[in-house]
Amino acid sequence: MKILEVKKLSKIYGKGSNEVRAVDDVSFSVEEGEFVAIVGASGSGKSTLLHLLGGVDRPTSGKVLIDGRDIYKMSDDALAIFRRRQIGIIYQFYNLIPILDVKENITLPQDLDGKAVNKKRLEELIQVLGLSERTRHLPNQLSGGQQQRVSIGRALINDPAIILADEPTGNLDSKAGDEILSLLKLSNQKYHQTIIIITHDLEIAKQADRVITFEDGQIIKDEQL
Repeated sequence: MKILEVKKLSKIYGKGSNEVRAVDDVSFSVEEGEFVAIVGASGSGKSTLLHLLGGVDRPTSGKVLIDGRDIYKMSDDALAIFRRRQIGIIYQFYNLIPILDVKENITLPQDLDGKAVNKKRLEELIQVLGLSERTRHLPNQLSGGQQQRVSIGRALINDPAIILADEPTGNLDSKAGDEILSLLKLSNQKYHQTIIIITHDLEIAKQADRVITFEDGQIIKDEQL
């Protein structure tokens, strides 16, 4: 089953001689449960693509369908709710709320929805993430690797249709980075979670099921590993 369909997607900045096609007429699809790496040099447009896939930025043209729904036909309010429930985004710099502890940061999407916290899933995630001894710690009391684990938990708590990770190991040392990548692979295998990871690191990309190479706003290679 296709969980993500991208159809003739473009994002253009500027006009005339100043025009930049950050994403240029891109089409591809991702099956449910796939682990996909999108690789490319800095400035290739891969982060812009991720923002379009995640509903963070609107395209100039084209479509993004997640679980069969065209996300850019939604109003801004409806898209914000859909993004919170169906798209988990993991950034390089964590984006945790400094006054909330580990549990509160992880359950934030459910709290914003006014939903009861799924305590069984929360406890399982905390255990899998290795945060059992840190549940009442604030972000500034955690290492970088632990903060990134919290952001992964927050992305997974609602069991979203898709997880998007933008250079999630880029701000970590190699040991912590390896641990984060292992956790993403575990969530893919344990929860059958669909994951798209943006990276410039080919060694990270090689651990995915599929690698899409991005250059000058376009896909130049798409290969199964």
